[in-house]
Amino acid sequence: MSTPRPEPVPGLVVVDKPGGMTSHDVVSRVRRLAGTRKVGHAGTLDPMATGVLVLGVGRATRLLGHLVLTEKTYEATIRLGAATTTDDAEGEAVPAEDPAARAAAVAALDPERVRAALAAQVGERDQVPSTVSAIKVDGRRAHARVRAGEEVVLEPRRVTIHAIDVHDVAAVAAPEGARVDVVVTVRCSSGTYVRAVARDLGDDLGVGGHLTALRRTRVGPFGLAEARTLEELTETYDVLAPGDAARLAFPVLELGEDAERDVRVGRPLDVQLDGLTALLDAAGGLLALYEPREGRARPVAVLV
Repeated sequence: MSTPRPEPVPGLVVVDKPGGMTSHDVVSRVRRLAGTRKVGHAGTLDPMATGVLVLGVGRATRLLGHLVLTEKTYEATIRLGAATTTDDAEGEAVPAEDPAARAAAVAALDPERVRAALAAQVGERDQVPSTVSAIKVDGRRAHARVRAGEEVVLEPRRVTIHAIDVHDVAAVAAPEGARVDVVVTVRCSSGTYVRAVARDLGDDLGVGGHLTALRRTRVGPFGLAEARTLEELTETYDVLAPGDAARLAFPVLELGEDAERDVRVGRPLDVQLDGLTALLDAAGGLLALYEPREGRARPVAVLV
């Protein structure tokens, strides 16, 4: 008789995703490291992008849907002087109607004008997503339709760009002619496309623009300080325990034994909560997420 496979250690794995891999590629790698297929991820990163990707392992996958990951921070490089079919460096260049006029406009770009155009994007706004996004159109991903040669038109979506910090605006030499690279940090709501920020900046300045580098440095409460590269995880597989993850992501309440027994079976509690709260046992393990409702604390998800 075969020996039952041990239950994988549940928790969150915060990965510093390398460029050139899809988010699903990272999930596959962590499945092998964790010894289980029960691995999911919260949000995606384009293959070109690097940085913070949050994964759940084992029963901690049930935590992913409740994490508040609505605010994200990116470091990006925008290249002005050329538009592409994908709004990033992986697409084909879109020829300018008047190359000489565009070259002159690029040469005349003033850093303060670039900063002002980016500042105009800050705030709540309607943003048209990039056509190579993962948004579904009639059941198929937009990027799949575009790569199949279909014309895709996406509706604007309401997003919030909290801040765009400009670190550098510098002319660069490129084989196709003079270009200007703009290095920025973007803090924005979930659903914001930094590729679209680059595209819109190029359109506003009349010179075309696309993204050449993108690194996510924070998503919700998880940043690069919590992240591990795949090489580091291969050497030392490191899981952020559900209780530790909950302390980063939610208000927490530690319970006594009587309340702990009630929580394990999902009973309401007569305690005051200030919004969605993680309930922990005496050892710091995550038991459940509860919220105030109808005058009592009631379960949203029991995680044991």
